Amino acid sequence: MSWGDRARWVISGLGQLMITFGVVLLLFCVYELKFTNVYTGQQQEQLGKDLATTWAAPGKTAVLPDYQSGQGIARIYLPTIGDGQVHVVVEGVGRSDLKKGPGHYPGTDLPGAVGNVVISGHRTTYGAPFNRLDELKVGDPIVLETQTSFYTYRLTRSFIVQPDALGETAPVPGQPGVTPTERLLTLTTCNPKFSARTRLIIRALLETPLAKGPGVVPPALAAMAREI
Repeated sequence: MSWGDRARWVISGLGQLMITFGVVLLLFCVYELKFTNVYTGQQQEQLGKDLATTWAAPGKTAVLPDYQSGQGIARIYLPTIGDGQVHVVVEGVGRSDLKKGPGHYPGTDLPGAVGNVVISGHRTTYGAPFNRLDELKVGDPIVLETQTSFYTYRLTRSFIVQPDALGETAPVPGQPGVTPTERLLTLTTCNPKFSARTRLIIRALLETPLAKGPGVVPPALAAMAREI
């Protein structure tokens, strides 16, 4: 085999290898972007049914120690960034938890409490519940629904931090050990999309708690309620 033949053989082999790699990469992307969404959609549907059953059952109101990892604990509504922006929040932020939906950071406060409710979620894959979080603007509402109440928070700021900035999950963000006086909500997700290089933080302050009852809908969800 001449040098030219060998060169052509090597180039042809590399070409076939690159095509194969491209096909594998494409299939992986399809899996990540499509099949994981299907999985999370099924999980969310079941979590919604379980949550409705739990909330409708007579008995005591659930408190933090009662929640198990992966269990639905609340619903989160993002009404200003598109129709259907409602997800069941699960307890925990482990890999298996976040495959089901947005996760409540263990040890942080519950919706409506004085302190800091911290919820993390995927920005891509597994339903991408926080995919459009960067579109939220100051003043936009974020509503958390629990067994007994709707809590409407208003966005006060959004910013980027390093992945190890765990102080943002403290009851008083950035000031661990300080006693909180405000009722805060913090949403976290990867930034930019398709990367975990930094974290996008959304900070909101409780504006209106509203006890649930027949026909009771917070103003921020009025348009969504009419569509339903």
